[in-house]
Parts: sequence; C-alpha cells; structure tokens
Amino acid sequence: MLVDGRVTFQPKTKNQKPKTKNHTNMKLWDKGFSIDKQIENFTVGNDREIDIHIAKYDVQASLAHAIMLESIGIITTDELKDLKRGLQELATDIENGIFVIEPSFEDVHSKIEWELTNKLGEVGKKIHTARSRNDQVLVALQLYYKENLSIINDKTKTLFDTLLNLADTHKESLLPGYTHLQVAMPSSFGLWFSAYAELLIDDVYMLNAVSRVVDQNPLGSAAGYGSSFPIDRELTTKELEFATLKYNVVAAQLSRGKSERSIASALGGLCNTMSRFAMDVCLYMSQNFGFISFPDELTTGSSIMPHKKNPDVFELIRGKCNKIQALHTEMVMITNNLPTGYHRDFQLLKENIIAAFEDVKDILDIFNYSIQQVIVKDIDLNDEKYQYLFTVDSINNLVVEGMSFREAYQQIGGQVQAGTYKPDLGKQHSHVGSIHNLSLDKIREKYPKIM
Repeated sequence: MLVDGRVTFQPKTKNQKPKTKNHTNMKLWDKGFSIDKQIENFTVGNDREIDIHIAKYDVQASLAHAIMLESIGIITTDELKDLKRGLQELATDIENGIFVIEPSFEDVHSKIEWELTNKLGEVGKKIHTARSRNDQVLVALQLYYKENLSIINDKTKTLFDTLLNLADTHKESLLPGYTHLQVAMPSSFGLWFSAYAELLIDDVYMLNAVSRVVDQNPLGSAAGYGSSFPIDRELTTKELEFATLKYNVVAAQLSRGKSERSIASALGGLCNTMSRFAMDVCLYMSQNFGFISFPDELTTGSSIMPHKKNPDVFELIRGKCNKIQALHTEMVMITNNLPTGYHRDFQLLKENIIAAFEDVKDILDIFNYSIQQVIVKDIDLNDEKYQYLFTVDSINNLVVEGMSFREAYQQIGGQVQAGTYKPDLGKQHSHVGSIHNLSLDKIREKYPKIM
C-alpha cells in the first residue's frame, strides 16, 4: 500500500503465511553475482558460530534503529509495530536457544534481516536503511562488551567477598611467608586471602575504566563516514542506554580495535591476579608445603599413583588465565598501524575476545566455588625448617632495647651463621595491614562501585 509516497506493509490475514524465500547465499552486500566458494569460506571464517553470542544485541540495536527511523519518517508507525513484533519473536528464539545461523548466511546480521523480511515482507528490507554492517556489528559488540563487563564485575565482587570471609575465618592461622621461595617472615592465611582480595580491587578499577570506554554509542556512523539521512543518534543512544555517544563518525569506527585492546588489558590484569593465586594454591597443596588441601571430589587422581590428589582445577585456571593475558598482544598486532577506515582485519578481533569473556566468567565461577571449600591445615611453626621466619622480629626486639638496627642485624646474623639462633615466636605485628591488624573492614569499604 502506498502512503505519502512510501510503501507500507499490508497486514496478513490470520491464515496467511509469510512467503518463504530461498536464503541460499543471502548476503547484505549481494549484487546479483555469486562469490567464489573458496573465497567465501575463507572470508566468513567462524563468524556464524561466534555471532550467536552477539545475536541478542544485534536485535536490541535493530529495534533502537527502527524506532529512530520511524521518528524521522523513514518508516511508518505501522511498519515500526511490525518490526517490533518481528524483532521480539527473534529475541525470544535467541533466549530459548532455538535461533540458528545456517551456513547459507554470512553472519547474524544477514540472518536477522532475512528473518524479518521472511516474516514481515518488504518492511524487513528497510531495517538496514541509514546504517552499514560496520556500525551494526560495532554497536552489537559494544553492547555485548558493556553487559559482560558488568557480569564479570559482579562475579569478581563475589570472589572478593569470599576471600575476605576466608581471611576473617582464618585470621589467627599462621603461614610461613616466602621471598625467592626461601623462608622469609611470618604470614597468615588471613593475610594471604585478603591480599588477593585487595588485588581484585585494582582489577575492578581497570574494569570500570574499560566499561566507560565501551559505554559509547557508535550506531549511526554507518561505514565510518555517517549518512545523508537526518538520523537521530541521540535517540538511539537513549534507547540503548549508552552513557554517551561516540560523536565523530570516524572516531566511532576507529574505536574498533581500541575497545578490544583496552578490554584485553583489563581482563588480562584480572587473570594475572587469579593465575598467581592459582599458582599459590598448587604450591601450597603439594606435600613439600602441605599448607592446604581440598575435598577429594574437587581433585583428580593418577592412573598409576594411588596417593595423588591433583589440583587440576587450579592448574587449568592458571593455564587459561595465562592464555588470556596473551590476548592483548594479539589485539595490538591485528590492529596496529591500520589506516583510517574499516578493514576486514577487524573481523578477527571477535573470536578470541568473546572467547576470553566467556572463559573469564567460567574461571571466576569455578574459582569461587572451589576456594570456598579449601581446607586450611595447622602449621607447626616450631618446626626447625621455619625457625628463621622470626629473625626480623628478633632484630626488632634488640632495636627496641636500644641497639642500632645495623648492630642488631649483625648480631642475629652471627647467631644464624653459628647455629645458635633461638626464635621468638611471640612478637605481635600491630600496624595497619599486618598479620595482627588485617583491616578487613577498610579493604571492604575500599571496593569501588561497579560502573
């Protein structure tokens, strides 16, 4: 039906079914010729599998875009209603896990447009007006990054709370402290658990900073140079609940790659904390240390050594976290020195950055689940191998009695060399952040608000 010079969609009768269109080789850029199959397979890559993760965000962005198109008169109110209905149906399919991207489609974007056209008719073809696949995938990724950074932030807070609770529970349990893997000074399980809790705060600072980087709407930048349509980018920013707009259309496209580098750095920092913690767990579980253990059901055994309780979970956490820390280098190498404008290289960013998000969420869950079940052992600090833990305390005792530090150091050092040193196990460490003053309440207060 023609209204004001525009084609509108005529609603179907109850029993009328949408025309089924053969979607073989459906492409957003289709101009009537077929691309070489070998070329197609190479250029599409793993997009179909990866794009499942961003499908719901493409639907969200398409809805905001449709609302904007109606507001400037590109589509009618009735057409918007139809698009809303079609997009909601797709959103439900995605949520229920029945949305599929067939091999005949390049990516999620071509699949969604085809579905809308198949369901609604000609109006489905209008959804791409005033946008490019460049800003379409960019906004979907920004929405995915934004939401998943928030999820990771929440999971990090859960682990933080777990560690502080463990620190409080085991604050009286002493633990040998090491430097260079040599016995150094007395520590405690409370100090150990709360150390990693406070390190997570630093990681959240970075996650919050990156959240601000991705919380900018790129939709409307089209292929990187805007559109001659009078689009309302402020409206889509509000609809998608972005904090602000990426105003410059070239800057919006240049942000692809920059966002991924920033994310990879933040996730890598969080993974560094967890990797080091996991290493401690593996070390402290070994028989030569024997500081902690876990229930049998959280460990694995050996095929030939019946005594083994292997910390496989924490070894895999360590390995996965180290792998993710390498991601920043990959993001830099893919995007470094690319000139202004879109390049197909950007396609390669999606796979591993999305995989990193999914892995980090899993790692945080399993770390929190496992560490809650840690068994803290009683450690006999009177054991001969720990006697030198207290040499610094002995020096400090002499200093309090009036001796200079250097003289006290030489005296205690001489006793160690002569084999006559006798440790003093009763020294209290009272300053903020020490064994006997963990300041757990201050650490808890310090945790930043989630962006």
